[in-house]
This record gives sequence, C-alpha cells and structure tokens, in this order.
Amino acid sequence: MHPRNAHRIETLFRRWAFVSTRVTKGNAMNEQNQPQQINIELGEKEAEGIYSNLAIITHSPAEFVIDFTRVLPGIPKAKVHARIVMTPQHIKMFLSAIKSNMENYEKKFGEIKLVGDDTGAPIFGFQPPGKEEKVN
Repeated sequence: MHPRNAHRIETLFRRWAFVSTRVTKGNAMNEQNQPQQINIELGEKEAEGIYSNLAIITHSPAEFVIDFTRVLPGIPKAKVHARIVMTPQHIKMFLSAIKSNMENYEKKFGEIKLVGDDTGAPIFGFQPPGKEEKVN
C-alpha cells in the first residue's frame, strides 16, 4: 500500500472513530479523553476496493445496515458486494466524516453536480432511464 493511502485511511478513521480513554482508578484527570492511535492494516484484496453505484440503507433501533451493490444496464438483478453494519453513534460520526471530506473535495475540485440538477453539467457513468424510456 502506498504510504499516502495509509495516511488517508488513518485520517478518515480518526475523523469518525474518535477513540478516547476513560478515567479509571489510577488514571490522572488530565489523561481523560486522550486520543488513542490505532494502526489499521489494509489487505491487498481490500486495497483494490469495490465499485458501487447503489447503497441500500436500513436500520433498527440498535444498528444501521448499508448494502453496497452496483446496477448495470441490461442486467435485471443486482448483487450485494459488501454489507457494513454500524451502531447509530458510529453512523453519525461516519456521516460527519463523509460531510467533512466532501466539503474538502468540493473546495479543491469544485461542486459535485448531481444528475437532474439542471446545471447543464456533463453526465458521466451509468445514467438512469429518462421519463419516457421503458425499463425491461
């Protein structure tokens, strides 16, 4: 893994999984909430990543489930390629980290245009059918 990628993963993780120590017997009060550094190993298979253009999100009182899939033209069935399960607290921290990273991205590269936002921006990748198009 390239060292720059390791730094990005560590930064993302630090942004949404703020791990802190709790005060227990023998700990001084100034040690409370000191961030703990965690080394994360990224395997070769995981480093390749999985492309997804559709995420299905469900939840219960105890957890959020995000199923990542990809919808391809001409293929009527989509397969879940990854499932992530998180507590409500972790999903909220994850959402905050995504928002922060998206804002940084847009500052550097410009606003992300969404399909159908009437900006005239060119459309890349898989396009949903138009209003009059029939889907098999």
